[in-house]
Amino acid sequence: MSAFAKPGAYDYNATVFSPDGRLYQVEYITELINRGATIVGIKCPEGIVLASEEITELFEETEHSLKIFQIDSHVGAAIVGLGSDARVLIQKAREEAQGNKLTFDEPVAVETITKKCSDTQQVYTQHGGGRPFGVALIIGGVDATGPHLFCTHQSGTYKAYKAIALGTGREIVQTQLTQQYRENMTLNESIQLALACLKNAIQTKQATTATTSITIATIPTTTKTIQILHNSSTEEKTPTT
Repeated sequence: MSAFAKPGAYDYNATVFSPDGRLYQVEYITELINRGATIVGIKCPEGIVLASEEITELFEETEHSLKIFQIDSHVGAAIVGLGSDARVLIQKAREEAQGNKLTFDEPVAVETITKKCSDTQQVYTQHGGGRPFGVALIIGGVDATGPHLFCTHQSGTYKAYKAIALGTGREIVQTQLTQQYRENMTLNESIQLALACLKNAIQTKQATTATTSITIATIPTTTKTIQILHNSSTEEKTPTT
């Protein structure tokens, strides 16, 4: 009997299936993502809204977000999980966007960026000597065909969404999104909904002592340009675009 056939040994390697068809390393990443800070993505006819909960206690204020990144001028991503793993995927996505512009002289499609990230994530679930990426991304943007919102899975798949939440507050936020989301929402209404969802998730957490802020990124269909609004306190007024 091989080492991987022993009970409980199927989680030693990311490429070995258990007898019931499970990859435990991928499932462990799911638990990691479910414990991360809450992120939200909303699509509306006027554009895309990405929002994230960020712990800001003792952090020096900078122009950079820990959870929301610009991939190209028209594409952004919110991440949950290991920031170091996300950095690698974001860099690959940026290189894909730059290469597409140099080759075809046009902005890259949002789904092309998403597929590049998902392909990279999938490779690390089928080859030994490494582990799967411990991160999930909500990727949103506005390309030639309009606004698009995708979410990558740690197994290497991705799906399109109208609204999606990941992280510790995903159940609370997803319920609120299901009840309050409308397909004809304006961009400002989408911002309001994203803020309300994250505030609700933050307030529901028990015994949180860290200073928390909300970062919002918008990509309007009119400009197709991402704008990241940093350090939007949960006590301040809703930012407008």
